[in-house]
Amino acid sequence: MSDSEANPLGLFGRYLSLWVALSIAGGVALGALFPGVFQALAALEIARVNLVVAVFIWVMIYPMMVQVDLGCLRDVGKRPGGLALTLVVNWLIKPFTMAALAWLFFRGVFSGLVTPENADQYIAGMILLGVAPCTAMVFVWSQLSRGDANYTLVQVSVNDLIMVFAFAPIAGLLLGVTDVIVPWDTLVLSVVLFVVLPLAAGALTRTALLAKGGGALDRLNARLKPASILGLLATIVLIFGLQAPTILAKPGVIALISVPLLIQSYGIFVITYGIAWLFRLRHDVAAPAAMIGTSNFFELAVAVAISLFGLQSGAALATVVGVLIEVPVMLSLVAFANRTRGAFQARAASAP
Repeated sequence: MSDSEANPLGLFGRYLSLWVALSIAGGVALGALFPGVFQALAALEIARVNLVVAVFIWVMIYPMMVQVDLGCLRDVGKRPGGLALTLVVNWLIKPFTMAALAWLFFRGVFSGLVTPENADQYIAGMILLGVAPCTAMVFVWSQLSRGDANYTLVQVSVNDLIMVFAFAPIAGLLLGVTDVIVPWDTLVLSVVLFVVLPLAAGALTRTALLAKGGGALDRLNARLKPASILGLLATIVLIFGLQAPTILAKPGVIALISVPLLIQSYGIFVITYGIAWLFRLRHDVAAPAAMIGTSNFFELAVAVAISLFGLQSGAALATVVGVLIEVPVMLSLVAFANRTRGAFQARAASAP
């Protein structure tokens, strides 16, 4: 097996950790050196969705959407295990474990390092992250872990539908407030931008290329692979550039907030992946299910934190830290999922 076949990222993926580290460092450095440029880029947003980030995410999502076979979506219902796992983890486990960890660290372990008022703010921000499962980037993580494109689409779509009804009640319950206002413009725009439009574009492209025959679709996917990775690295540079002032001004606070968020991220992955292993789910369903549960819909979490607590609040800062740690964490989990693919496939194949 060649390197490009063994690694879903191709030869470039062998050194992806290095490129990510350089992108993080480069983003912080550029953000510190040219704050005005990044402030101008930050202002290019609609409904709190940054348009530049949206373009980069589109570049990453589009190759996977081309792989979606709309005619096979009905077959997902024949394998409900992965979908059920996704919903149970995202709505019955993840919000409550995040709240518990936030309280444990900022009302216990770190109580002597921050004021009670700031602790409450950080806890609130982390709770909002825990109640906002990912919509956009999960397509990237699924693609990188060779997930079933059709199944991932259904998982994300059903998750988004439930989020419309469940986000505000669960967030209100855990925050102890009754006036959680869902920023519908952010939610709707994100779903349209990161699910509906790329799916339509992918379907049109797929239909046109299949009509041509001769492996046209495979050739396009091969050409798009480097663009997808470049889009990911550009997103990292932009995110860390936008947050460079905060990173440099409050490194200690960011480190404290990162601890429970990291434990939550890896813990939820272990829970989801472990249940998938026990139930002998196929790897191309299990890996995306674990990725959805681990990653967050940070645009929604940031928007709600700002609306409830203010732009300069500790809650908003906590949601931003979630943004900063997500890509490195998720790439490490993609690598782990890829290394365990063979064991998962063998176990699924031996299911009675």
